[in-house]
Amino acid sequence: MTQLEQVISANKSFVKPNAFPPLPKAPQKQMAIFTCMDTRLVDFLEPAMGLKRGEAKVIKNAGNTIVDPMSGTIIRSLVAGIFMLGVEEIFVIGHRDCGMAEIDADSVKQDMIDRGISPVIIDIHIPDLKQWLGIFAHPVENIERVVKILRNNPLIPKDVPIHGLLFCPNDGHLDVVVNGYTLECFADQLV
Repeated sequence: MTQLEQVISANKSFVKPNAFPPLPKAPQKQMAIFTCMDTRLVDFLEPAMGLKRGEAKVIKNAGNTIVDPMSGTIIRSLVAGIFMLGVEEIFVIGHRDCGMAEIDADSVKQDMIDRGISPVIIDIHIPDLKQWLGIFAHPVENIERVVKILRNNPLIPKDVPIHGLLFCPNDGHLDVVVNGYTLECFADQLV
């Protein structure tokens, strides 16, 4: 059985009439979470935060990094959440043992070439593969960097607190890296 067939089969067993009441599109807790796509966080991060289905908007990418600080998809999603769905706070959540802190851009490029991607295409479209991938040295530094990028983005209102947290994918505990409530008074000083 292919993975697609497994997914469709599981879905048929999952769906039951009237089992899931309709929820509003806006998050019930007016929060957006920007986090990593690491599979260890699935069905783990939100419950560790005390969140249930429908309570928060969750945006994910590799390493919870921002590589385009003005017009990238993360900014677009957060702006949509704020202005269209009532998001009032943003939580940037990185995690311990993040694979994006361990990636070697040259190795990724070679893997791409080995799988048939032209090196010319890579060089033309992604001249700085390390920057494009969003590789970072340490998850805490990345969280701080992303919070600063968001806080300084002119499309995100200054009255939206932006918090930075570090999640442990082994036991579920959270550490506060940036408290967005205390950061607000220093927003003009962040560069």
